[in-house]
Amino acid sequence: MREVAKELTELGLTNGEAKVYLALTDLGSSTVGPIVKRANIAYSNIYEILNRLLEKGLVTFVIKSKIKYFQSTSPENLLDYLEKKENELEKQKRILAELLPKLRIERIKPEEEAEIFVGVKGLKSAYLEGLKDVSPNGENLFFYVHRKEYAKESDKFYISNRKLFKRIPMRGISNEEYRGSKAIVLPHTMRYVNFPIPGNVEITQDKVIIISWGTKPVAFLIRSKEISNSMREYFESVWKVAKK
Repeated sequence: MREVAKELTELGLTNGEAKVYLALTDLGSSTVGPIVKRANIAYSNIYEILNRLLEKGLVTFVIKSKIKYFQSTSPENLLDYLEKKENELEKQKRILAELLPKLRIERIKPEEEAEIFVGVKGLKSAYLEGLKDVSPNGENLFFYVHRKEYAKESDKFYISNRKLFKRIPMRGISNEEYRGSKAIVLPHTMRYVNFPIPGNVEITQDKVIIISWGTKPVAFLIRSKEISNSMREYFESVWKVAKK
């Protein structure tokens, strides 16, 4: 009986519905008391379950002396039940087919948006997202402010993630304190300045990553063609006066 109940649930019945349906196939016409006992379910659930089985066409009832007697319909009605489910599924598929183009339109990313990434793993995710669309013929530009309070952590991150940057030509501008750092690897081309630069910023195509190093690094990934172009123009103006 338990095995049959399990197979009925695979047809789409709930566990309670399967138990009640099987109880009725054994009992024949019955009031709710014997059904509850045979199906081994809570009395508080029996009417809800019976109503669902009535809607599925798997149970009927008659009234005798103002008392409802329930009975299961022919097992062949399970085929009708499955056909109805198939028809409903086909209808849902058609609705979804019409809806998908609208959903795809809604999922198109806006021209400008921003995400926040926290921690070292988050920083790596920000770089993966920021650099993924850059072609091998493209270029990544960056400002980097080298400071003692986070230099060790920063250098460790860039050295351990060299593979992220190997395929993309990069030009960077940093303060003089960064000269000779082990974290500078090819294909970096570096220049240095002795005046303030805007912080730790990566500029790629239509994306900008702003990084704040601290107890826990935080990266702000901005998707904006306008901001990216503006930062690129600023980078090029600083590049002209920076020292090799």
